[in-house]
Amino acid sequence: MTKDDEFEEAEEAVRVLEWRAEALERAGFDRFRADLLAAAEHVDLHDAVALLLRGCSADLASDILL
Repeated sequence: MTKDDEFEEAEEAVRVLEWRAEALERAGFDRFRADLLAAAEHVDLHDAVALLLRGCSADLASDILL
């Protein structure tokens, strides 16, 4: 893998992280929790949103997921 490939891979990882955080924020998490959840690779976005839709507060949902 070349340095350019490594750089592109790192850029893609940052874009994915930003996309995950934005999706979580749109769903109702504050920016801090959205960033934490986005960085946790084990957290499924659909599960996070589903908890909010079922009436969990963002605090409780993030506690459950993290």
